[in-house]
Amino acid sequence: MSKTEYELRVKTSPEWVNVAKADFNSFLKDHAACERKAAALAMSMVQHYPDKPDLIRGMIDLAMEEMAHFREVMKIMLDRGLQQDNDEKDPYIKALLGLIRKDGRVYLLDRLLIFSIVEKRGHERFMMMGEALQDAKMKDFYVRLAKAEYRHYTLFVKLAHQYYDSVEVIARLDELLDAEAEIVENLPFRAAVH
Repeated sequence: MSKTEYELRVKTSPEWVNVAKADFNSFLKDHAACERKAAALAMSMVQHYPDKPDLIRGMIDLAMEEMAHFREVMKIMLDRGLQQDNDEKDPYIKALLGLIRKDGRVYLLDRLLIFSIVEKRGHERFMMMGEALQDAKMKDFYVRLAKAEYRHYTLFVKLAHQYYDSVEVIARLDELLDAEAEIVENLPFRAAVH
């Protein structure tokens, strides 16, 4: 496994796309919420790690890009007469965040690796959605966002390797990928990104 390349342990079933497309308006609402929350998370990382300039630079850029994606999804929603719903806890994210160890030394490592896995799963699912949609504009939109998710996942892994020993990073990533696969296999499909 290279420093920035790894594979998810399980692929998302094509059934997920059918569920998401069947209630595409709900999918869009969830997608907008995901982009907004990702931007907020990136900015919280900036606040919590003032001693890590590379992390700060990366997270500010990430927050700006996630907000740009949020704006794009909101434009699509507004054009369709949709508005945001109240935030709901995402069961996938909740389960992953439950894996973060509270030990101060490895807390950042776990956060970086979990966020990388979330972005990698987002890459997979946005690509699946892009390939499944008929509308050329929407197809291009999701393929473009899938590529952005891929860049985000590599950023988180790169930062993990920068701040922690590579052997430790790879060993923990291996554990988290196994745990993520179990989470994915046990969650029902929803008209949502995760």
